[in-house]
Amino acid sequence: MKKKTMRIPDLKTEEEIDRFWSTHNLTDYLDDTEKVDEVLVLTPDLARRIRERSRKRLLTIRLEEWRIARAKAIARAKGIPYQRLIRYWISRGMAD
Repeated sequence: MKKKTMRIPDLKTEEEIDRFWSTHNLTDYLDDTEKVDEVLVLTPDLARRIRERSRKRLLTIRLEEWRIARAKAIARAKGIPYQRLIRYWISRGMAD
């Protein structure tokens, strides 16, 4: 069975873009992208800051079983890993 082509929605604001890509994977939308021959060159400082910002560290927290089960159910309905969803919730909470 052929996989359905996913279309990137028309995102108008930075918040919409952030919300969408925080819960979606670009590889699901590769058929909706165009090849670009342009090379993006980053300054060494910007490249370092990007690497530092994307670095993840293991964190252990204790949550009630029902909260974990609920997060897993919501993530399953969205088609994403539950850890990614929890990271998204934490980042959104910190942004407010």
